Amino acid sequence: MVKTSNSFDFAIVGGGIVGLSCAFKLQVEYPQLNIVVFEKEQSLAAHQTGRNSGVIHSGLYYRPGSFRAKNCVNGRMQLVEFAKKYNIKHDVCGKVVVAVTPDEVERLEKICETGKANGLEGIEKIDAVRLKEIEPYVEGIAALWVPESGIIDFVGVTNKLAELITDINPNSQIIYSCEVKSFDDGGLINTTKGQYKSDKKILCGGLFSDRLAQKDKVHSDVRIVGFRGDYYDLSEKGKSKVNNLIYPVPNPEFPFLGVHFTRMVDGSIECGPNAVFTFKREGYGKTDFNLKDTLEALMYKGTWKLFFKHWRFGLNEYKRAFSKRLFLKELNRLIPSLKMDDIVVGRSGVRAMALGQDGEVFDDFKIECKGNSIHVLNAPSPAATACLAIGDEVLAVAKKNFSLP
Repeated sequence: MVKTSNSFDFAIVGGGIVGLSCAFKLQVEYPQLNIVVFEKEQSLAAHQTGRNSGVIHSGLYYRPGSFRAKNCVNGRMQLVEFAKKYNIKHDVCGKVVVAVTPDEVERLEKICETGKANGLEGIEKIDAVRLKEIEPYVEGIAALWVPESGIIDFVGVTNKLAELITDINPNSQIIYSCEVKSFDDGGLINTTKGQYKSDKKILCGGLFSDRLAQKDKVHSDVRIVGFRGDYYDLSEKGKSKVNNLIYPVPNPEFPFLGVHFTRMVDGSIECGPNAVFTFKREGYGKTDFNLKDTLEALMYKGTWKLFFKHWRFGLNEYKRAFSKRLFLKELNRLIPSLKMDDIVVGRSGVRAMALGQDGEVFDDFKIECKGNSIHVLNAPSPAATACLAIGDEVLAVAKKNFSLP
């Protein structure tokens, strides 16, 4: 028999920024609800949220009308207001997207059109002279200036959301070091800290969203495959060569934005990431390995179709993952004056990529509802930027499907 103290109106699985945003929006709308958030780590935002590039995305690249495009722009505005209200470290400093070849200039035009279609009013095509005024060490023949982009402390946002939830309702709880193992009938949730009861649940598992769906008997047509991204930091000497955010023109063939430079809120400057298949979903080291994660990914035909389609790109990424010289060569496309002693090995992160059986990347947000469960099955970048807007979307789904007033 489940104890009353272990019973809640809503359970949120996953203590990243998306999970906490969903809990926060729900708590603000319904202060009387007792909400529990289960986080398997000792702290919030331990994985994708705390290991991303820390960038406030503008909404520049996403297909107009897509879930990602609409929620990025809306979410960015909400996020900046939230940061201002609660004194979260952030800076809307703008970024440049730099073309270094004529064919990249053509792609720059298309990106600019997409940005304008997504409501970016400040976006501006600039020449090499103007580019030098913004980023003196960058060499390019043209660029986009995107003033809406910025940087933020996403971990700080996540922790503030958790604080606000329990301020609104002291009976709501954030439970740490508590991994959800399975679900039983009658709203029973089995965890490493015992059994809890909640008639309704929202699952925001990030790298494990597909496995949580399976445990909840929810069919998904995508499988999560992890890709690790390695970063370098600029040394004290190298930091003088970057002011804010510097991006290359992304290759439309690949679902990554390419190696870029980011000034973080603590003043450090990161460059990266690359993108390599990881043999462990939460494997941040180059040799990390998990048998279950590896077999599951490599026995999925969508993984192999992706590999075969992009084998040359993947090989180059792997080479760069183990070679500082090759990583520097990629950075030199934007800043030719960078030297080996300007970069030092930094951190890494793992991106949850949702793959279909055809090897195609599902590149939009994916939220599904079944019974008394809402699953955020896919929340790729810019999910951190769009977190509060995603919370609104999940709240709307809850109202519709759970007959909330």
